[in-house]
Amino acid sequence: MEDRIKCVALIGAGALLGSVTTITLLRLLHRSFANQSSIGTSNSGGSEITPERAVKRHGLRGGQNHEGTGLDFLNDEIVSEHLTRNIQFFGIESQQKVSASYVVVIGLGGVGSHAASMLLRSGVGKLLLVDFDQVSLSSLNRHAVATREDVGIPKAICLKKHFSSIFPECHVDVKVMLYDASSEEEILSGHPDFVLDCIDNIDTKVALLAACVRRGLKVLSATGAGARADPTRIRVADLRESTNDPLSRAVRHRLRKDYGIEGGIPVIFSLEKPKVKLLPFKGPSGEEENPSDYQIVPGFRVRIIPVLGTIPAIFGQVMASYVVTQLAGLEVQTEPVVNFDMDHYHVLHQRLIEHEELLYGTPMQVQVDVEEVMYIVKELWHGRSARDESTKDVGRVMWRSINDLMLVRWDQTKPASVSNIILLRFKEADEHEMSTLEDIKNKEPEFFSRVTSVLRRAEVDFSL
Repeated sequence: MEDRIKCVALIGAGALLGSVTTITLLRLLHRSFANQSSIGTSNSGGSEITPERAVKRHGLRGGQNHEGTGLDFLNDEIVSEHLTRNIQFFGIESQQKVSASYVVVIGLGGVGSHAASMLLRSGVGKLLLVDFDQVSLSSLNRHAVATREDVGIPKAICLKKHFSSIFPECHVDVKVMLYDASSEEEILSGHPDFVLDCIDNIDTKVALLAACVRRGLKVLSATGAGARADPTRIRVADLRESTNDPLSRAVRHRLRKDYGIEGGIPVIFSLEKPKVKLLPFKGPSGEEENPSDYQIVPGFRVRIIPVLGTIPAIFGQVMASYVVTQLAGLEVQTEPVVNFDMDHYHVLHQRLIEHEELLYGTPMQVQVDVEEVMYIVKELWHGRSARDESTKDVGRVMWRSINDLMLVRWDQTKPASVSNIILLRFKEADEHEMSTLEDIKNKEPEFFSRVTSVLRRAEVDFSL
């Protein structure tokens, strides 16, 4: 009973604080409108200043005061209140970086519309929205802002219309066009801080990603969100690491084959295998027909991918979160993609115990349990040998069996603790245990430095 009373008291206090904030803002606005009204009466022959005219006069309707980006609008009372939670989270300087940024979003469907909407709400100062397509009735199950009244109008125009009433301080440009080689300069010029690829066509997606790499632009790419239902399996990782996604697999192949791009592009994807396949295309007669006969734009599919609207929406939200934290300079450690389950971690733990017993005569120096083994393997070494110098071999090679991996001490003079264990292949482990740390430091300074840095992270995470 006492806990319930405390809970109700906390809820009441929160509600009261929100009410006080709102009342204060309303009073400030009322005072501002009253002042403007008296000025208008004395200087304009008695013409009335409405709240709408006062807001417009204060420069809160559109980005006219910040053609590029919006540092100044953080000084406005309304805007600063809108972004209060962001400022509390990031700090004012980091939020200023977000508000000074310019982001391009290409593809404004279920994924792109939600990504753009949250970038806007997060205070990004300038957005360029690009899509050649129109709002359809069937897209209303997943679009961020479109209503039935918007059906038939370009998606880019639809977003700009709604955005003007959500955060009018953002400078929003739109281009109703298809991205291709001829439009590359028009869309990607202007030094955007980030480009969001929310395109679901392979040819266009590949061309855009290759152009971003060539221009040195930061880009985040969305892969297939259709035919999935499990939001807990959504990940952000390098394109090399995406799996169970036919779109990213095709994009990876084309980028390597046509442009020599092996990776280095962050993507959002789902580890979940698609629940359903492409539905057969039926023309007006109801009979199955050739989809290419109905293409509006050559190369774009017209067959239907069944989509649960929540999943592309979450894809878009994750993309926006990734970009905003990057713009703010906040380092976020994304969960590594490691294809092991708990049975694998149990095997690695048991293998460590047996190895310690064989080498040292006792397993008493093993100071980790299975949960900590999972942290070591997944978070520190990403399921790969510490000898793997880079992520260049990620991809199909990454999904190796654990049969050739084992955990060993880094420093043999110290116990097998969470900050003193590395993951190696069997042969590498044998070679490692025949060396000393001083030998490794002298002969392989880069490897020594890299491992030391990783193990230092474990010390920080476990407050050692």
